[in-house]
Parts: sequence; C-alpha cells; structure tokens
Amino acid sequence: MASSVTPLGPWVLHHHHPSTIITQSKTPRSRSHSLVTLKPISLTPKRTVSYTVSSSLVTKEDSNLKSTTSSFDFMSYILRKAESVNRALDSAVPLREPLKIHEAMRYSLLAGGKRVRPVLCIAACELVGGEESLAMPAACAVEMIHTMSLIHDDLPCMDDDDLRRGKPTNHKVFGEDVAVLAGDALLSFAFEHLATATCSEVSPARVVRAVGELAKAIGTEGLVAGQVVDISSEGLDLNDVGLDHLEYIHLHKTAALLEASAVLGGIVGGGSDEEIERLRKFARCIGLLFQVVDDILDVTKSSQELGKTAGKDLIADKLTYPKLMGLEKSREFAEKLNREARDQLLGFDSDKVAPLLALANYIANRQN
Repeated sequence: MASSVTPLGPWVLHHHHPSTIITQSKTPRSRSHSLVTLKPISLTPKRTVSYTVSSSLVTKEDSNLKSTTSSFDFMSYILRKAESVNRALDSAVPLREPLKIHEAMRYSLLAGGKRVRPVLCIAACELVGGEESLAMPAACAVEMIHTMSLIHDDLPCMDDDDLRRGKPTNHKVFGEDVAVLAGDALLSFAFEHLATATCSEVSPARVVRAVGELAKAIGTEGLVAGQVVDISSEGLDLNDVGLDHLEYIHLHKTAALLEASAVLGGIVGGGSDEEIERLRKFARCIGLLFQVVDDILDVTKSSQELGKTAGKDLIADKLTYPKLMGLEKSREFAEKLNREARDQLLGFDSDKVAPLLALANYIANRQN
C-alpha cells in the first residue's frame, strides 16, 4: 500500500540558515541508475491515538499527545545503559594481535555515539520480562554491525565522508584497505559473539532464532537491499520516484537494524510471538522516523552540531524526505510516525514500557 502522504514535488531550499551552506565541493559519483519496482510496508493506521501512563497499562486517552514519560528520567536511563554497553564492547573487542585491525575495529566501535540500537535491544528485553544481562550480547552484536555499516558507508566508493561522530572516518585514519577489513571483522564477530556469549538461560532455539533475524536484517532483505537501491537512486529525476520508493530504501537501510534490535531483545527476553511482532512494528516505525529526522537535520544543522558532514545528501543528489515533501511536511510525517510507533505499545506495563516511549520521543526530537 502506498504512503498516505502526497509528494509535493521538487524541494527548493528557500531560507539561508548558515548551517545549510555547503562548504565542500564533492562531485557526485557517476553510476548507472535503474528504477526498482518496490512494495514498501504501509505504516498508515486507520486512526490516531495518544497515551497516558496513569494506570498499570498504557491505554488510549485524550488527544493532546503530551509526553507520557514526564516522570521517567530517560537521559539517566540511556546514559546508564550506554555505559553498560560501552563496557561490554570494550571487553568483547580487546586490543590484541594483529594490533592494526583491532585498533581499527576499536577506533570506530568505541568512538561514542548514542547507542540507540543496543539500548533498544535491552529495553525490549526488559519489556517482556528479561534482564539486561540476557540481552547484552545481542545488544553488542547489533552495535558491531551498525559500526560496520558506518565504516563502509563512509568509504570513497560509497558516501565518501571524512567525518563521523566528530572524528576522522576510519579509512582516513587506517586507510581504505584496513577500514574494509575492520568492517568485515566486526560483521563476522557480531554473530560469533551473539552465538557464544549469550548466557545459558536463553534456550539454544532462541539463540538460533536471534541469529537468523539478525542475518536477515542486514542481508538482501534488509540493510543491503536498502543500500543498493539508495545507490541506484542517486540523481534520478524526482518525477520518476516517489515516497514509496524512498520508504523502501529507509525501511531496509535504516529501519531494518533497529527492527532487529528490538526483535532480538524480545527473543532473548522470552517474549511471546505476539509481543515480538508488536516490538517489530514499533521499531519499524521509529526506524523510519530516525531517517526522516536525519534528513531534516542534514539540511538544518551544521557539521559541528551534527558531528558529521552536514548537507552531504544535497551534494550527492540523494533522495530525501525534505527533497520530496518539503521541510514542514517532513516534520509532520515525523510526528505521525512517532504516534504510530507508540500505538504498538498499548497494553504493556507502564513502568516497563516507559523507556521505549521515551526512546521514540528522543528519536523524534534529537538534534544530532
């Protein structure tokens, strides 16, 4: 089903915000383009709802869409969880021989970042009754794969970027050859870590299921699919593409790994099939939301504010939501996705669901 939002035609930047001035002059790479027939998943609900957490369950209430997590200290929660994830990552990938490859892996893996994916994995596990320790290997695995994708995305043959998380990109420090291998090593080790470090409280059947979910999320039905269609779409005439096409790219390129994070947390936490599927839909919504917000920030923030090169999507002539819909319609779409994500959490215990509700708001309102 196509998206309910109508494209508004080519987007022209009319304002002169200083952060939107392009200071680099990269020439977009020449690629052969072929349009792909796409069938994106519709995220459009039949009705709009909002939430309160005044009882033990999240329920439908008034229509003002105020934050349901005002009493929940999300920043304290995410900082605490991120610290746990950082310690686990540091321990999982120690500096050892061969030194150069492990230095390159650790350079990007431990460079900071919001740790949204591993925190999502842990929060999903806790939502269905599990503990952080059950989810930590899976949380580390998704962050290793996310880091791999960033290393490879930044390569000259891909997005050709020099800055990531406020630091020179991996290939700028270690060279293209080592950067490719560092990404490959993180990818393979992610599965090894998930398979061998997950505690015995998680049944072998659930571990195998988690491995399968993660593999699917990053292969030709997930991240790789989104990436290759994204590459093939650069420079296409806006009259030849629409929101369905753009939604396909980002449901696969960005949302798939967020979806896997939540699903893995639900699996290792012992969630039911119904709970896992609701987590899947929630994460799919916030994954698309993450990309819409990312597109908005790319044209409204400076490189210093973002910690990465601002305006690079315009330079590469990439399809983005502001380009297809305009800035204000993109912001409205982001608000809609946030509501749809929260809809998937109706009925869960309010204390356990608070981190996920807050995470959706955090993604919607992030500034970098």
